[in-house]
Amino acid sequence: MTKTRYAREPGNPATIAKARGSNLRVHFKNTRETAMALKKMKLKVAIKYLENVIGKKDAIPFRRFLGGVGHHAQSKKYKTVATRWPKKSCEYLISLLKNAQSNAEAKKLDIDRLFISHIQVNRAPKLRRRTYRAHGRINPYMTSPCHVELILQEKKKSIRKARETKKAGEGKVKKVSKKSANKERLAAKST
Repeated sequence: MTKTRYAREPGNPATIAKARGSNLRVHFKNTRETAMALKKMKLKVAIKYLENVIGKKDAIPFRRFLGGVGHHAQSKKYKTVATRWPKKSCEYLISLLKNAQSNAEAKKLDIDRLFISHIQVNRAPKLRRRTYRAHGRINPYMTSPCHVELILQEKKKSIRKARETKKAGEGKVKKVSKKSANKERLAAKST
């Protein structure tokens, strides 16, 4: 088996976990919209969100592939009109996220600090079937599978700047704007 390449290689491989699925029998368009809704989300928030979509408590906003997609009240939350609840896409993405999570646990990464830094859905080769039509004709009946890849990355800890210690005898440093500094300089010259 050949080594697979990801579309994006992150900077530090020690702080990432990857997962991918190839030739998944799930609609490309629905999966692409679901994946775009997950971008930059924290791992646990993303899994909870997808479970809510399966339970129809939340929805996936459709922004690119929205031909024939109905308008729903749940879409107001995302400032769009077209939303759906693609159950099968959500189930596939949950399984991929859990796979990436277990990869992160194997690398001893902090699960609470993981977020989805990269997620991409590509079209896979169509699978061909046939359907029988009137007057003895045959039409194609194709499936639209997809490839999905995602990268989880650990969020960096924010480190506060150390406070400078003041020496005895030094007063508090006062910030002066350029305008007031020029006024003071001119006043000093005239006296």
